Amino acid sequence: MTDHTDRSNNPFAGEKKPSMLRRCSGNDYRSRRMYMITMTTANRTPWFGQIVGSTNAPWGSEDFPHIALSPLGRAVGHCWFDIHTHHPEIEVVMLQMMPDHLHGILFVKEELTRPLGKVINGFKVGCNKAFRKLILHEEQPAFNKSLTPKQYERSQLLWAKGYNDRILFQDGQYERWKKYLYTNPYRLLMKREHPELFKVQRDLRYGNLSFSAVGNRFLLDYPEKIALRCSRSMTTEDIEKKKQKTIMRALVDGSFPVVFLQENGLTSLAKPGGTRFALCAAGKLLILAPWEHHNERRNITRSQCLELNDMAQMLARQ
Repeated sequence: MTDHTDRSNNPFAGEKKPSMLRRCSGNDYRSRRMYMITMTTANRTPWFGQIVGSTNAPWGSEDFPHIALSPLGRAVGHCWFDIHTHHPEIEVVMLQMMPDHLHGILFVKEELTRPLGKVINGFKVGCNKAFRKLILHEEQPAFNKSLTPKQYERSQLLWAKGYNDRILFQDGQYERWKKYLYTNPYRLLMKREHPELFKVQRDLRYGNLSFSAVGNRFLLDYPEKIALRCSRSMTTEDIEKKKQKTIMRALVDGSFPVVFLQENGLTSLAKPGGTRFALCAAGKLLILAPWEHHNERRNITRSQCLELNDMAQMLARQ
């Protein structure tokens, strides 16, 4: 769906924005809420440390994957927990530092005098001070005549523009957030150690089933090849969406490998979540996406459904 089509269907949709700049329409960012915040460094530079540990270590052990923080990473963590000092209305619930980004949970207990975005900006200012001191080795930015003051200031920023926020609305969402934050280093380390299991695959359109090496090996290693696909709007050829989960669960419980086709493409940084990640890591799940990634909430078209069904049948016959 194009931006023009989206706005024609919903006149209040407004301009499309990247996820780091998008906010929940109608939400009062001063009111009592719980948020999960994500921020990335400029150019995804890994300033905050490195992931250590073992992907084979048991959950909760000292060797379970975690981040060894750099001095800047420790300073950023201190700034995060210091939010409560400057804003007693906000409880800092949790923080998970990663090499080039962070995830944190904030609980706004009482109405704020200014929006949450202003609080986040204040946090970024404190982090930039630490960045200038620890990385640039200067207390105050020096003026460079070759750049305008605004250009120089932008060049010294630690963070990429904006942040992503998710709001707690559903039962069980808080526990899922905590698990996601705690296991994030594990997922990153697993992807680094076994990149072949998480290779982005897009070259499927127009009958071109030239899989990557891992895709071919996946299909050849298992005589039972099951191909499913996911959609939001059903056709007569489709498996009902509710039954898809049941079938997937039965296949996984039976230790069958699964090839899963989906409409939305994958980014280079994409990692499946939850059970899907564990299955990919075990070599039991291959996710294929024939179209480019998008952030819009699209309804899959009938032609896409039919094309995915054809691909599934071709895969099953290989």
